[in-house]
Amino acid sequence: MAKIQLNGKKITINSNLSVKELIKNYKLKENKIAIELNGTIVPKNNYRKKKIKNNDKIEIVQFIGGG
Repeated sequence: MAKIQLNGKKITINSNLSVKELIKNYKLKENKIAIELNGTIVPKNNYRKKKIKNNDKIEIVQFIGGG
């Protein structure tokens, strides 16, 4: 298990989870979010390769349309 900070909340996840798997677990749409991992934006093409480690800090921003 890995302890991380997700949008300011401390949570525990399975070890070696990818960013892509985290997105899937939270039922988010990739085309409507941006992921910041430890202060750096993760490109969408790296979501599958980027593994989340203990003590990582993740921010997920969702884009919302409006007028």
